[in-house]
Amino acid sequence: MTKTCSPPEYELPSSHLILTLTIIGIECIIGIAANGFIMAVNAAEWIQNKAVSTGGRILLFLSVSRIALQSFMMLDITLSSKLPRFYNEDVIYNTFKASSMFLNYCSLWFAACLSFFYFVKIANLSHPLFLKLKWRIAKLMPRLLWLSLFISLAYGSLFSKGIYTIHCKDSFLSASSNSTEKKLFAEINMANLALFYNLGVFIPLTVFIVAATLLIVSLRRHTLHMESNATGSGDPSMEAHMGAIKTISYFLILYIFNAVALFLSMSNIFEVKSYWNILCKIIMAAYPAGHSVLLILGNPGLRRAWKRLQRQVHLYLKE
Repeated sequence: MTKTCSPPEYELPSSHLILTLTIIGIECIIGIAANGFIMAVNAAEWIQNKAVSTGGRILLFLSVSRIALQSFMMLDITLSSKLPRFYNEDVIYNTFKASSMFLNYCSLWFAACLSFFYFVKIANLSHPLFLKLKWRIAKLMPRLLWLSLFISLAYGSLFSKGIYTIHCKDSFLSASSNSTEKKLFAEINMANLALFYNLGVFIPLTVFIVAATLLIVSLRRHTLHMESNATGSGDPSMEAHMGAIKTISYFLILYIFNAVALFLSMSNIFEVKSYWNILCKIIMAAYPAGHSVLLILGNPGLRRAWKRLQRQVHLYLKE
């Protein structure tokens, strides 16, 4: 029989904690640097031209949310590992969960908006509704971005209501030692969690998967059409299409892995000290970094800006 109690003071073994913090720290630093670069490029365009393209606006929203997410992620895992008693105070714990979910929702929704935008702009379909959407996407997307922000805020705030009730079982004799220890359990309102999670994550996940899949199919069909017209395999246009297919496929894989890891982490089915929970944290930190690096490599404008930055750094170092 369970009873409500204060969580015990426990920490990961020092070597495991250091390794985990190092891996997640490196991922977060890479992600913050990559997203900082994306944010700087699009902010500079906005300031210089007094306007920003629709794609640049989405990237700006996405990069800002990910900088905040990964900065917060480093703070979260540090406090939960080094100061568990402080971290598990009701107000602190609920605040961290709500903030974490809000930032994760923002990242997922903005990435879904980006995937949807790429699909509408790049895919080659002749359906009247699709053509109408292509014509109106520039006006529609700013509204979708702000709607995504408000949805993320609304559903993230639901996690501040204490839907996680911490319980623990009585002490029991550990089979591996003569000492006793207390195991921490989380009793979760699964109905509420499923509802919140479905609305907050499964909708952008579905949008991302459908848009990315349709875009891959459209690009693949166009590539096959080019091959049937005897276009050489070394043709720049062919290589660009194949590169786009690979990049979008990587986006899709990263997005799905992150969504699954986020669900498992927030469901509290793993103990804090378990390797599975650590793996979820590592995947969640790797997704924003990996996706942002792929964006820089796959976006022509960002790629040109990155090459200019490399040249400037090279010239600076030679002086």
